[in-house]
Amino acid sequence: MTEEARRTFHHDLDDLKERIVEFAALVAETIPRATRALLDMDLELAKQVIEYDDELDARSLAIEEACHRLLALQQPMAGDLRAIITAVKLNWELERSADLAVNLAKTVRRIYQVPLDPRLRGLIEQMGEEAYLLTSRAVEAYATGDATLAEALDDMDDPLDALQVQYVQTIIDHHERQGLDLQVAVQLALIGRYYERIGDHAVNVGERIRYMVTGLVAESPGGPGDTHAP
Repeated sequence: MTEEARRTFHHDLDDLKERIVEFAALVAETIPRATRALLDMDLELAKQVIEYDDELDARSLAIEEACHRLLALQQPMAGDLRAIITAVKLNWELERSADLAVNLAKTVRRIYQVPLDPRLRGLIEQMGEEAYLLTSRAVEAYATGDATLAEALDDMDDPLDALQVQYVQTIIDHHERQGLDLQVAVQLALIGRYYERIGDHAVNVGERIRYMVTGLVAESPGGPGDTHAP
């Protein structure tokens, strides 16, 4: 690769990183918006979150095409190759998080006018805050190339997992003791699952970043559903 071609390549690589950071920030912002739509039973806000996903999908597709173009035309090696592979993986993880925020917003339509118990409201609010925090920290780790922060995301996910367990148990208690409708209970339980999965995607992003920065591949514990770099 000539010096001019290398300069152009690294310019394109920097541009790709900027686009991912911007995309990630936009995805992160959908989480509190979807949470607010849930807590307020705001159909209009839920609709906005759902419709905005088209914009996010378009951005994700453009990033994917840019990654493929760089791989095909430049044939990068070592750190540059890891950066592009990471970009591909992060794009996928972030797009899935955006889809989960849409699922949260769609739930507003399914449980509209169902009164939320204060305990459930409080747990939804906390899960939303934790999911947003994890995603935002993942964006920060990528933007700064902070492998330490990226690795810490796994431990930072523990509070969200604990909240999700409390949340599901609260739903079960309400169903058994207060006669909460089963279909409503299922829809409410899915809310907790969506937040938990957003947290999992943030942890996966952290593993991709660690791989990008250090070249080290996270060891898989072998559990179902685990996703690890590269």
